[in-house]
Amino acid sequence: MSSRKIIGDNIKTLRLAKDWSQEKLSVRSKISHNYLSRLERGEVNVSIDSLEKIAKGLKVELEELIKKK
Repeated sequence: MSSRKIIGDNIKTLRLAKDWSQEKLSVRSKISHNYLSRLERGEVNVSIDSLEKIAKGLKVELEELIKKK
């Protein structure tokens, strides 16, 4: 599985565990909804800055987004 897919799956899993929509996470993370959607599908490369915003929005450590499960 690609790193992009792993990260996307982790973001989606953490988001759904909080019962949040993509829209809610995008607002909390200050990133676009469209970009978040593409991230969750593993379609785009993500920057460290964006990962930090998402981790902060989800209130998790950055490593939770990148670790292989």
